[in-house]
Amino acid sequence: MNRTIVRIILILVVVCAIGALAYNKVKKDQKQAAERKSMAKGSKGLLVDAYVVRPVPLQNNLEVTGTLLSNESIGIQPETTGRITQINFKEGSYVKKGDLLVELFDGDLKAQLEKSKIQQQLADTTLKRQKQLLAINGISEQNVDNTQNQVASAQADINYYKAEISKTDIRAPFDGKVGLRQVSVGAIVTPSTVITNLYQNNPLKLQFSVPEKYRDRISLGDKVSFSVSEMHDRSFSGEIYAIDPGVDPVTRTVTMRALVGNNKNILAPGGFAVVHIDLHHIPDALMIPSQALIPTTQDAQVIVSRNGKAVFVTVQTGERTADQVQIISGLNAGDTVLTTGIMQAMPGASLHFMHVSSDEK
Repeated sequence: MNRTIVRIILILVVVCAIGALAYNKVKKDQKQAAERKSMAKGSKGLLVDAYVVRPVPLQNNLEVTGTLLSNESIGIQPETTGRITQINFKEGSYVKKGDLLVELFDGDLKAQLEKSKIQQQLADTTLKRQKQLLAINGISEQNVDNTQNQVASAQADINYYKAEISKTDIRAPFDGKVGLRQVSVGAIVTPSTVITNLYQNNPLKLQFSVPEKYRDRISLGDKVSFSVSEMHDRSFSGEIYAIDPGVDPVTRTVTMRALVGNNKNILAPGGFAVVHIDLHHIPDALMIPSQALIPTTQDAQVIVSRNGKAVFVTVQTGERTADQVQIISGLNAGDTVLTTGIMQAMPGASLHFMHVSSDEK
């Protein structure tokens, strides 16, 4: 019985305590509301919060997506039709410029070359004899001219077959890494046949596009940093070496490329990258809170306090951060702009400030 009475008493105490706290909270809110009403009545002005404009350093960063590309890449294809007699590379191996990768059958071309050489020798011998006869008027100049043409024709054939034979040796056009081969020894290939692919992956190219409004703020030689999905905790860097002079009419972006060192070949072409670009530093930017800006159909406005009165000012905006906007023109350092009460304010309205903030440099 005594325990029941104790429990009841404890419950009553807790209920009374909660009720007292709630009562005090209500009275406090009523008091604050009354004070605000009294202040508003006394000041006869619109209660607002404001922000004092100060010059602050602005370092704006741009983040876009990009793709890693080989510095050079090509499909290895023959210049002539022929049968493969020898493959001299291993898939995935590194090769040097000029290395012999594939050999095509050239027996018939070499036979034609030897035939042309013999024809040239015979024509040379005949020409020498005819010149001796011409000296004693034993032959006409026409015959000598015909033989000289035969010598020149034979030499042209020799040059032709040498060129054709050189086409049967397929060599690496630059240093790089070969891919998987698509043919085997004995296969008949044509100029449209891709035997394998050759990639030069050091350095790599990083291709990305930026909105056209940033085009004039990025220059050749600027540094970029980026990360790739498989190594998201590691940052890589590159240098912009090419900027497309045109703007994509669909995306309204400008394509750029940066060179990226890849000495250890840990980056692969085709990889997805998140690119970070540091835009030029602005040491004395005038920034205001985003909520202070009033967008219109043609421009933007803010409400400035002038002698305690609301004045609507047209401004030109620049860069944006998560919660602030840069003002390029229309405001000066020290101006006070409204951040609340914007929808209620009218030109010339009296203002009463509840809270004024500022970012000091």
